[in-house]
Amino acid sequence: MRSEQEMLDLILDIARKDERIRAVVMNGSRANPNAPHDRFQDFDICYFVTDVTPFMYNYEWIKHFGDIMIMQMPEDMEDPPPARNGGFVYLLQFTDGNRIDLGIDPLTYVNEIISDSLSIVLLDKDGLIPPIPASNESDYLPKPPTAKAFDDCCNEFWWVTTLVVKGLWRKEILYAKYFLDHFVRNQLMKMIDWYIGLRTQFAKNPGKYGKYVQQYLDPAQWDLLQKTYSDAGYENTWEALFTACTLFRQIAIQVAGHFGFGYRQQDDERVSAHLAHVRALPRDAREIY
Repeated sequence: MRSEQEMLDLILDIARKDERIRAVVMNGSRANPNAPHDRFQDFDICYFVTDVTPFMYNYEWIKHFGDIMIMQMPEDMEDPPPARNGGFVYLLQFTDGNRIDLGIDPLTYVNEIISDSLSIVLLDKDGLIPPIPASNESDYLPKPPTAKAFDDCCNEFWWVTTLVVKGLWRKEILYAKYFLDHFVRNQLMKMIDWYIGLRTQFAKNPGKYGKYVQQYLDPAQWDLLQKTYSDAGYENTWEALFTACTLFRQIAIQVAGHFGFGYRQQDDERVSAHLAHVRALPRDAREIY
């Protein structure tokens, strides 16, 4: 496996030898001084070029970066649809374990890329890029919620739990888990981010997809969060849902108290009673109530 320095040397050597490439910027976790570093980190690289077109679908040129295990070109895909911002992206997983997410962008796109607080200028042939602050996590820190955002989160959480139990009662496990693992969990993780923010004065990054969350929760809270993940068993999914409700309630009340927001206690009580009622509802029931 090529070392980090070998990869950076290669990335810069290719850029220096190609007159069409005028600047190189690195973003992502390798630009984050606070991120744990390991060999699985991607190299998030942007080449700023005079003309993007010659680099598009250039299968010979891209081979200079190494032996490719698998490649994806987002601009060539229908689902998800490409950004179509004038650039072109190669996502490259190499056989030696390294990975590069390589953006090829027009020079006019520089300011948008360097507006990311996790940016390091690796090369600037023309003095094109103005001085930027040292790479930092400021764009990735949780922001305090507004009263409206908090209330919407609570409303969405309790609303979608009713869809989960509908699927569980009907024995439609994929339907139930879709709403649990996407919509319910999204609101739970949003509330957890706010909770971590108030515990850390909004100065710590919970990480993409919650990857650093464990270090900011109490052991009991972390245990509850883990238990919100279940297999495809119906009883385990019921337990995961009720555990999610318990954890959401605990942290939402604390967030509400800290910011002086009102918590939807009546929604919580009525919906929680409904969830328990549906769980006990006989399979041959003709009416819900």
